[in-house]
Amino acid sequence: MAAALLAREGDNVAAIVVGADRVAANGDTANKIGTYSLAILARYHGMKFLVAAPRTTIDLATRSGGEIVIEERAGEEVTRIKGPKLADDGRVMTEEETETISIAAEGIDVWNPAFDVTPAELIDGVVTEVGVVQKGTDGKFDFRSIFDNVRNEG
Repeated sequence: MAAALLAREGDNVAAIVVGADRVAANGDTANKIGTYSLAILARYHGMKFLVAAPRTTIDLATRSGGEIVIEERAGEEVTRIKGPKLADDGRVMTEEETETISIAAEGIDVWNPAFDVTPAELIDGVVTEVGVVQKGTDGKFDFRSIFDNVRNEG
């Protein structure tokens, strides 16, 4: 849907802003699955891609996104659905009675990551509670200044 929206309304969109579960020292960002594809869409459509994250999310000890362990969820989350049991005419029999049905072949192999990693190259800035960190002239993020400000204030 995001791609179709940008193709249709892209001239009216200034930027795509996402959150982050973790930001590595180089700016690679782990967030809910689908964030990486939004960054690619932003680049294709020539718009800014920003990450909004508190400083507590920035992990200077993790050098890059390649070091972030990505949680993999159970395959059943995408191969089965659960809902109210229906009568033959489509009416809900009872709200309490549910059934689970498979929507994929039994035994199918499933990869179900909860997060993906967006490379820093696709990120234009990281918005924090103390300001925006933009890439330097070398094309790299330097988060030290937002942490130095905290030490200087305290």
